[in-house]
Amino acid sequence: MSGDIRRQIAALGASFHARRLTHGRTGNISARLDDGFLVTPTGKSLGDLDSDELSLVALDGRHLDGPRPSKEAFLHAAVYRARPGARAVVHLHSTHAVAVSCHADIDPADALPLLTAYYAMRVGRLPVLPYHAPGDTALEPVAEAAAACDHAFLLANHGSIAAAPDLATAADIAEEIEETARLWLLLHSQPTRPLTPIQAAALQPGGGR
Repeated sequence: MSGDIRRQIAALGASFHARRLTHGRTGNISARLDDGFLVTPTGKSLGDLDSDELSLVALDGRHLDGPRPSKEAFLHAAVYRARPGARAVVHLHSTHAVAVSCHADIDPADALPLLTAYYAMRVGRLPVLPYHAPGDTALEPVAEAAAACDHAFLLANHGSIAAAPDLATAADIAEEIEETARLWLLLHSQPTRPLTPIQAAALQPGGGR
């Protein structure tokens, strides 16, 4: 099982990098195991991951095995503690999501409108957490509190976090954030027509036919 998850993380990282959803040595991916979680190592491009060289980290943030983990592994630990059903976390510095996270006019309680049905279904609400320097562990309790309420959020002037029951779904959420951020930036100077609360509610499980 661990071997399959390792290969999935490496393949997902390569896919993100090839499609320019991450650049350089930015972003990190993790998957929960029974004894903690696997996370991509520090200083490593997601486009060049070795499935045998991932870091094992405990839910309290202790480094258990493998190379030194991403300096943002504490964010993954915080999300897993807050969301017992989460089995995967994706953190990307994708261009349009980062652009939105830098924008002065966004609502910190919910950064993006419900422009499409898929965004409403996969993301819903997207709060923005206050800026902290990369690797600043003062963000950990803030992220844990946010993750208790929402499965996705933006880090101000930084990027997106998406949690889900599996890696494929976490990737879908992160990509939906990026695409909706791109749409919002394209439409920002234009009047828009987001989904109504009734239309959004009908997309949720049990909300419609």
